[in-house]
Amino acid sequence: MLEISNLHVTVDGVAVLQGVSLGIPMGQTHLLMGHNGAGKSTLGWVIAGHEGYVVTAGSITLGGEDLLALPPEERAQAGVFLGYQHPVAFPGLTVVQFLREVLEAQQRKAGQPIDAIKTLKQIRAACKEVGVPETWLKRSLNDAFSGGEKKRMELLQMKLLQPRFAILDEYDSGLDIDSTQELSRFINDQRTPERAMLLISHSPRAIDYLDIDQVHIISDGKIVRSGGVDLVSELVAAGYTGLEAEAPAA
Repeated sequence: MLEISNLHVTVDGVAVLQGVSLGIPMGQTHLLMGHNGAGKSTLGWVIAGHEGYVVTAGSITLGGEDLLALPPEERAQAGVFLGYQHPVAFPGLTVVQFLREVLEAQQRKAGQPIDAIKTLKQIRAACKEVGVPETWLKRSLNDAFSGGEKKRMELLQMKLLQPRFAILDEYDSGLDIDSTQELSRFINDQRTPERAMLLISHSPRAIDYLDIDQVHIISDGKIVRSGGVDLVSELVAAGYTGLEAEAPAA
């Protein structure tokens, strides 16, 4: 289980998360929604260990392990995966070089022998399953990739790394309806009893394509409402301002 308790976070001395508490059991997919600047992406970055954010109080654990005690690379090795809203391009670093590096790092951590041929076969098999042409392996990572191609690359990484907890920030950003439906099907297929997922989205249509167990609304750095998918219908009817006004006092 991914468990966040009373999390307070600042950036340059400014409070951005103000007492977030949230639990996501293994096997479940939760959806986080909120207005611009509410703290959605910040929460994902903090879980992954971005150094620009300062945790002033609270805890984050995964399977009982204290994530805040780990640097970002060790959080990744512990099974945390963050899919970025705007993936960064790396001109000169090919996709296959990057994927081999992260897989071999994972293998070294597990004490497994490094087998370059086996790793390449694994990458090609994942490409086929996710729908990534093998020609992409020779391209520079995310360089001149469309929005949809960048999102597919992140799902390829997720498929290969098999994380215990996956955060997908604005997974549908910049995608047309067909691409959103296709990627949503892949995300649904990644549900397993051993994995929890947190999806971040502005779009109410997320519940039309995704198997969502619970929805959370964040506002001004706090979770103000949590509930089933019906909560999204309330959001559409009332808007964030109206829904926040109806929230019970803390």
